[in-house]
Amino acid sequence: MTGNQIKGASAKPRILLVDDNKLGLSARQSVLDELGYAVTTACNGEDALAQFNAGSFDLVITDYKMPKMHGIELIKNLREHSPATPLILISGFVDALGLTEVSTGADAVIQKSSNEVNHLVRAVNKILRPTTTRKPAASQRPVLKAKRQIL
Repeated sequence: MTGNQIKGASAKPRILLVDDNKLGLSARQSVLDELGYAVTTACNGEDALAQFNAGSFDLVITDYKMPKMHGIELIKNLREHSPATPLILISGFVDALGLTEVSTGADAVIQKSSNEVNHLVRAVNKILRPTTTRKPAASQRPVLKAKRQIL
């Protein structure tokens, strides 16, 4: 147990965030930090592989277009070493290149756009946060017989 962990408390989910664009990396890191995730950053695929091999991550989020090793190559490398680790690919070329979960090997593919933050938050939460049990709809709730009061 590390000094920051309280006995019985679960550790923050760890995310490896990869992007060669420092502004995009910083903006996404700020959003994920604000949501309570522990974020480690890498500025290229090679750095990401080194970080991944040195640590333990619950999720990897990578940009597609990067020098030397693009996001799909990084995903293939990570899948070889850790097939169960969830991966999210972010790209401005999703439609133009036909990037999908099937074609990339990612668990989610997100288009860079004005809605990117919303899509990223939704995808990360879906992958890392356990589903909460919802109350059944009124039509599915058991009917309770009311007790009659005798006055």
